[in-house]
Amino acid sequence: MDFKIGCIPGDGIGPEIVREARKVLDAVGERFSHRFVYTEIDMGGCSIDKYGIPLTDEAIKKSLESDAVLMGSVGGNTATSPWYKLPPEKRPEAGLLGIRKALKLFANLRPSFLFPELKAACPLREQVAEAGFDFIMVRELTGGLYFGERYTKVIDGKETAVDTLIYNEDEIRRVSKKAFEIAEKRRKKVTLVDKANVLDSSRLWRKITAQTAAEYPDIELDYMLVDNAAMQIVKDPAQFDVVLTENMFGDILSDEAAQITGSIGMLPSASLNETKFGLYEPSGGSAPDIAGLNIANPIATVLSAAMMLKYSFDLSEESAAVEEAVKAVMAEGIRTGDIMSEGCRKVSTSEMGDYIAGKVKEGKC
Repeated sequence: MDFKIGCIPGDGIGPEIVREARKVLDAVGERFSHRFVYTEIDMGGCSIDKYGIPLTDEAIKKSLESDAVLMGSVGGNTATSPWYKLPPEKRPEAGLLGIRKALKLFANLRPSFLFPELKAACPLREQVAEAGFDFIMVRELTGGLYFGERYTKVIDGKETAVDTLIYNEDEIRRVSKKAFEIAEKRRKKVTLVDKANVLDSSRLWRKITAQTAAEYPDIELDYMLVDNAAMQIVKDPAQFDVVLTENMFGDILSDEAAQITGSIGMLPSASLNETKFGLYEPSGGSAPDIAGLNIANPIATVLSAAMMLKYSFDLSEESAAVEEAVKAVMAEGIRTGDIMSEGCRKVSTSEMGDYIAGKVKEGKC
């Protein structure tokens, strides 16, 4: 089968890690007789350099013409990059918000799991790491503070900034439904993270999510305030299965959940709309300090490609082959610098991609 993939390499290490994901996808195509056709798309800082804005209409058009989009990373050093002297709406991250809205990507999925081989790199207590964890965060992506009305102006003689947090029941219902659908295929538990003791928006989240839960009687629903959730993720992450939350809370907690795995370079993510279309990207940032050095960890991007195979292309066997190839490489002690430990073999970005692609081609995984 043929599949059209829009590729947004982006900034920093983005081009390097996307290159390796494409290498692995091509290995999948060779083994399973598929053809992946790639269209390069500029977004973020590189788009600012070329066109003066982080996201062009042409970039949106190319994305919509694809079956799915694979993205590297967007942005640069906020202290030194000239991109961050621009108004907020023209900075690289504005491209991310814009493309999510244009592609109607309302649900962000971020798995957080600990490879057995990386227990020593996990920053949590030994007994917590030894127990392991495997949960997925479902974050609403197109509402909340990031998309509400905002302004800064002088009020009563004082400069005042206002950001508006707004959600309606339909926005909450569609993402909560996605969370319960995922929980059905996992351990059948959903934890809604909110701030219902303070926020009206959170109380609406509880009301609508409870209504959704009634449609899934075999799934347990519990509630947790966001400040407590931040503590529980580092205290006892094994308690979670599917974590459902709003946009800003999910933005913060998903990075925390990524870091406890030993390296943020290990974890993928998917952003989905109401069809099979999705945008797939690693959980980490652009790491401009190591860009071009061929030392970045491409595994999160490779696993994002595996999620794309599963969620957008319905290629579950192919997705599993990529995941098993990553596990096999890890078991053999092959590591990039960020996850290196004694007794393992340190490899470059491109070498890691070669090893994973080779395992996929072998067909033994």
